[in-house]
Amino acid sequence: MNSILYLIALISAIWVIFEVLTKQKSMSGGSKALWIICALFFSIITAIVYYFTKKK
Repeated sequence: MNSILYLIALISAIWVIFEVLTKQKSMSGGSKALWIICALFFSIITAIVYYFTKKK
């Protein structure tokens, strides 16, 4: 059970980091850094928030 949750958290963090670095060209460097830091510490929550706020 815990290993599945950790895997989902890892995939969520990787997805947010990839999206921020490759798809968000107009985003400032500070915003990118903040999204990446949040993705590393709060991966699943950050992925949900990112999806509803930044993903078009």
